[in-house]
Amino acid sequence: QVQLVESGGGSVQAGGSLRLSCTASGYTYSRGWFRQAPGKEREGVAVILSGGGSTVYADSVKGRFTISQDNAKNTVYLQMNTLKPEDTAMYYCAAGGRGDRYLIGGVWFSFADWGQGTQVTVSS
Repeated sequence: QVQLVESGGGSVQAGGSLRLSCTASGYTYSRGWFRQAPGKEREGVAVILSGGGSTVYADSVKGRFTISQDNAKNTVYLQMNTLKPEDTAMYYCAAGGRGDRYLIGGVWFSFADWGQGTQVTVSS
């Protein structure tokens, strides 16, 4: 089991930027960012594969969000630009493994471990 700690959330105005960080206690072969707004289902936002750095994005964030990684630090980042009020949600980091499956960017991924989440609030 991998422990995940997210940071970097906050409140910004529409059009602003935030960078989220997710640090793992050990190696993960993939890492994903998810978000969940009140009353809505959890949505997969972006995924990165540790080997090679391939990325996948949800259509809702493509072109605005960038997922990246620093393998030496076991840390994955989510750079969020041109934020919109509809991006407001709790953002969670997840580590790939045997668990629930999610369809993100047309690709199925499964995730085993989850962080505690960090809140992002975008005001209009």
